[in-house]
Amino acid sequence: MSHVAVNAARPETREQRAWYWYDWANSAYVTTTATVLMSPYLTTVAEQAACPGLPSGQDCTTSLSVLGIPVAPGSLWFFTVTFTTILSAIVLIFIGAIADRSPRPTRLFATFAWVGALAASLMFFVAGTNWQLGAALVVVAGICLGASLVIYDSILCRIANENERDRVSSKGWAFGYLGGGILLTLNFALDFFHENLGLDRAMSTRISILSAGLWWAGFTVIPYLGLRHLTGTVETPVDRSAGVVRGSIVQLRSTFRDLANYPQTKMFLLAYLFFNDGIQTVIGSSSVYGSKELGFSETTVLGVFLFVQFVAYAGARLFGRVAATIGAWRTVLYGIGLWTLVVVLAFLVPSKSLVIFLALALLIGIVLGGTQALSRSLYSQLIPRGREAEYFSLYQAMERGTSWFGTLIFGLVYQFTLSYRWAIIALIVFFAVGGALLSRVRMREGIEQAGNPVPSVI
Repeated sequence: MSHVAVNAARPETREQRAWYWYDWANSAYVTTTATVLMSPYLTTVAEQAACPGLPSGQDCTTSLSVLGIPVAPGSLWFFTVTFTTILSAIVLIFIGAIADRSPRPTRLFATFAWVGALAASLMFFVAGTNWQLGAALVVVAGICLGASLVIYDSILCRIANENERDRVSSKGWAFGYLGGGILLTLNFALDFFHENLGLDRAMSTRISILSAGLWWAGFTVIPYLGLRHLTGTVETPVDRSAGVVRGSIVQLRSTFRDLANYPQTKMFLLAYLFFNDGIQTVIGSSSVYGSKELGFSETTVLGVFLFVQFVAYAGARLFGRVAATIGAWRTVLYGIGLWTLVVVLAFLVPSKSLVIFLALALLIGIVLGGTQALSRSLYSQLIPRGREAEYFSLYQAMERGTSWFGTLIFGLVYQFTLSYRWAIIALIVFFAVGGALLSRVRMREGIEQAGNPVPSVI
């Protein structure tokens, strides 16, 4: 079967330039709050609630009561993330279908973004022993972030044709690393000089968390204004007579039925669920692992994450060049192997060993950008032509809404061992299973089944 490209790549459009800025906007929250600061900060607040007056450096052995269930303070963050992502798995999968039926999808996207940014900003008021407010705001911000990203990804199919999406998507990803890195740099400076500014550590952390929420809200204005004229969907117009809710459910049933016709696409998604779950859990647990298990100060952890943020940009470019030579499928497989090495090295890193911790951060940065970017491009080849929006909605829903088992395992292992080392090494199973499943994906067959042209190097 031969395929002829109908739409040639155009010069960068105004809509595409506006679209990039949402990666810039939300990555500040993802990096500063969700990845670096909120995990150890909420853990500290929870420890103060469970063990008032606990000396610094000692483990709190008293449990919190969450709906009558005893939860170790050190597990609170991971169980909160687990709950958020399970709930997201139910919510996010509807968002793409609902957005297709919304007369103003950009308004819906911005509404989710701004509600999430509001929740992120209100985290400033989490102080003392008020861990309940912190956990609730993490849930709201996480669900709204995922919902906005579902619509954000589907908008890509409306502003870029098949010959532009790799370029547009990659540039947006790069914008995300850059925006997240810049705000993290500013917050690192605030943390480093907080005493000179008359602030204690808790207040400087809260100000940094507030800055991420305001950054997210402020820069969302750019894509909203630049894309607000968009209506409907370009690829597959939908029947709006069924209404938003019932019509969305009908479309979702159709999507899942249709997925059965593409076994290689389904196999890739299953593999992705496992290895992405491992990646997201490593990322989400890194700050608390560095501070609570390895004994580094918050300033050191913040600096290391800043380093990772910019290395990840270079890593994505490096993996892209490797993929051009040996193919994206093999490159992602090798990346999964490197992630396995990451968790083994993390388990073995001695406490207070900054040089080894930096080497581990360098490896994480290199493999982080590459595996994420290439996984999305691989999946795009397995999507049936003309149905990109709904399939990318499914992909985003799975990426953001089903990465819960890793955090659950991490939290449970810590709950029973009170050791983050055993919790981190337990994640090796996700990379082993994900890699094994990905190795069984027959990319050429899947691309042809989807009706797409086969690249010269797969």
